[in-house]
Amino acid sequence: MEKYIDMFKHQHPFNMLTTQQLEQLFTGASLKVFETNEFLFHEDEEEDDINIHFVLTGLAKNIMHKSNGKQISVRFYYPGDIVGIMIILTSGEMKFSVQAIEETKALRFQKEQFMAIMSENQAFSKIVMDGISNLMKSLYHEVKYKAKDGEDDFHDRKLFKQRVDNYVELPYFISPTATLTEAVYKMQQYKLGGLIVSTDDLELIGVLNYQDIFKAYVNHDFDSLVDDYVKEEPYTVTDRDFIYNAISFLKHNPASIIPVMNKTKVVGQLRQTSLLTIEDSIYFDLRYRIQKANSIEEVKQLAPKYNRSFQHFVAQLLEDQMFAYDVCELISSYNDEIHHHIIQLAEDDMIQEGYGTPPINYCFIVMGSEGRKEQAFSTDQDNGIIIADYSHLHNKDQIDSYFKQFTHKINTKLQYCGYPLCTGGIMAKEDKWRNSLQAWRISIDTWLEKLDAQEIRDFTIFMDFRPIVGDFSLAYELRDFVTKRMQRSLNLQQLLMKDTLRFRVPIQPFGRIIGTGPSRSLDFKKAAIMQIINALRIYAVKYGVEEVNSMKRLEKLEQNERFHPRDAENARLALHRLLKFRLEQNLHQLQNGKPLSNEIMLTQLSRGERKLLKEALHVAKRLQQVLEISYNRNRVV
Repeated sequence: MEKYIDMFKHQHPFNMLTTQQLEQLFTGASLKVFETNEFLFHEDEEEDDINIHFVLTGLAKNIMHKSNGKQISVRFYYPGDIVGIMIILTSGEMKFSVQAIEETKALRFQKEQFMAIMSENQAFSKIVMDGISNLMKSLYHEVKYKAKDGEDDFHDRKLFKQRVDNYVELPYFISPTATLTEAVYKMQQYKLGGLIVSTDDLELIGVLNYQDIFKAYVNHDFDSLVDDYVKEEPYTVTDRDFIYNAISFLKHNPASIIPVMNKTKVVGQLRQTSLLTIEDSIYFDLRYRIQKANSIEEVKQLAPKYNRSFQHFVAQLLEDQMFAYDVCELISSYNDEIHHHIIQLAEDDMIQEGYGTPPINYCFIVMGSEGRKEQAFSTDQDNGIIIADYSHLHNKDQIDSYFKQFTHKINTKLQYCGYPLCTGGIMAKEDKWRNSLQAWRISIDTWLEKLDAQEIRDFTIFMDFRPIVGDFSLAYELRDFVTKRMQRSLNLQQLLMKDTLRFRVPIQPFGRIIGTGPSRSLDFKKAAIMQIINALRIYAVKYGVEEVNSMKRLEKLEQNERFHPRDAENARLALHRLLKFRLEQNLHQLQNGKPLSNEIMLTQLSRGERKLLKEALHVAKRLQQVLEISYNRNRVV
């Protein structure tokens, strides 16, 4: 037990114990491994047979058995949690079972020793009792949640909280080898404004709209095939996009249809009649103006940092109590539109300067907060480019030169529009972040083999990459490759844990927020937001979750029973509050002409705001402590 005693000397709240108390605690303690589905203890056990467990590794769930035979899981136990203390303190009146949902290793303490130390050490006892209090609150909220009638509140949600999959219709396909006459009959039969062109009713070739039929009518060309008039590379959305992405297009292209995609497969379609109940918004007009901008100066005036209308729109969404992580996703979607147009302008420049169009397929990717769709206003560029394999081609040097100049133009134009250059050089114009697909694979393998504490920071930014322009299949292939490699790399998981522990959540055990300087300033991003995001990323790596957005990662982890619903809800609420503070701070800085930053002065917060901040910091600290236990465990177990 000596190695565990040494670990506990530095582990909160056991670091509050004296050396003698620690030795007393470990008297009679034992190490126990519970297999999947094995009970740490069951509610049918006598109280005298129940001991106190400290979870070292794995995951367990709390189960309450209702009188009607139904079982309810109220919470999960993660590394660093103390299990069994509540049953003992309630003298067995509150009974439940605790079951391992994966192999779980725990230290089992004698309850007499544990209770004696709680009596002797008041500071230690207060921390333990605060944990029990928080669990009781969780139980209360769970009971209240279960008491709800479960009515669907979809119709009460506002426009900007709604997703495409709530409006999607069944897709109607036609083969490219069908005649235009066949297409007209099908449109008439199903009262459609267009058809999705595909050979197998899955892969997207293009779209045939009424406008295309009109062209054939004007040309007196009725015997042609669909392939002669198909519109390739149509505007598309994914089934999990917010609906405003589709509205922005359909508002100004009312006769069109939009294919709805899940990766490379068509899963539905949208048309204007799908959206009859949706309101208007300045947001759609701004996106339309971006699409029609003829110069980089026009795009700059529409960028989030410079456009007052967009800033006012974001402020209104926050006032309307929209979740801040959804607002960040909206900002990211708007940034995507800026990126799309800037890349198109860069392509136009390359053509005008005599370099021509891109000589080979590419996919422009964004990383970091933009990759996760969690952008605020205070952000710099994190991007890269995946180029189709070209090392075997005779003009490979010309291709390399083309993309070097092309990406330099993109990064420069983004900087002009208010997206600062990345101080760490994580941009497509840099050799490290501009690679062919095969070169990316080689780089990642090398990266994972030789990853050190310095490079892990770049790798965490890269891990959250997302395609926004070009051949998305290149990004999907790379994502699949990266996910499998990362899940197998224990060294990566350890380095990710170690990196996230660099910045401690600035809150003391008894709840005081720690600020810096006379004004007690706090960096939201480093102090708390990233702690939650990093924890979810580490769990995503461990369990092979491909999603990069933090809310989607959390959703997957919850679905796979790696996060309890109550813990997931706490993480969502904490991230919402922290991101809201950050967005409001950015808006205040923009309105007053101040430099954008992630810092806020605690002295300027109201009592209510400090309370909300404190609760969010506690959740972030909790996640960080779970990771720290896992990190320490892997050093000593």
